[in-house]
Amino acid sequence: MSSLLPPVITVDGPSGSGKGTICRLLANALGWSLLDSGALYRLTAVAARHHGVSLDDVESLQVMAAHLDVQFLSESADGELKIILEGEEVTQTIRTENVGADASVVAALGPVRQALLQRQRDFAQLPGLIADGRDMGTVVFPEACLKIYLDASAEERASRRYNQLISKGLSASLEDILIDIKSRDDRDMNRTVAPLKPAPNAVILDTTKMTIEEVLEVVLDEAKHKGLR
Repeated sequence: MSSLLPPVITVDGPSGSGKGTICRLLANALGWSLLDSGALYRLTAVAARHHGVSLDDVESLQVMAAHLDVQFLSESADGELKIILEGEEVTQTIRTENVGADASVVAALGPVRQALLQRQRDFAQLPGLIADGRDMGTVVFPEACLKIYLDASAEERASRRYNQLISKGLSASLEDILIDIKSRDDRDMNRTVAPLKPAPNAVILDTTKMTIEEVLEVVLDEAKHKGLR
């Protein structure tokens, strides 16, 4: 990537691989901005509802996606990512089942996907960007300074998600979570548009038996070797 452009570190991988946590820690450590790319389709759906835009109004959705007024903040007291849409916190709102259903409709629209592609690239601003997603290093930021691909066994990722839900006082079935993760992996890795896969020059880390601290140390070392620290 040209030195005239903001540096970007991409972190891709399947659900439960630790992307979200590592990206928040990286953004804090480097003082860079953070992009949660997976939230953008949900945010587009929420914005559409707020403005009374039908989910089959492709032209309006495309314009809305291209001009989303959104911030991803990692400075909250509990360390969780805070998402602000048009000045309103929607961190929990975008994770509801209804929004997820709307987002799946929005994500199937080619013009909206194209608009969000550019919107994601627009997040790259000085001093730098940490981009969390599934196609950040392969499609959105192919010239990123450093590309990380996190992976872990499906069983380990299911266990992490199960423990996360239980810690929040929510009921969960480990068996059901494992089935869902395997199904999602299959969809993500075999879809025709931007399939989930490591970029050719990505640093691949199997986090199955690694702690978050160990993963962060490796990634920060890689960033140091690239002159990003």
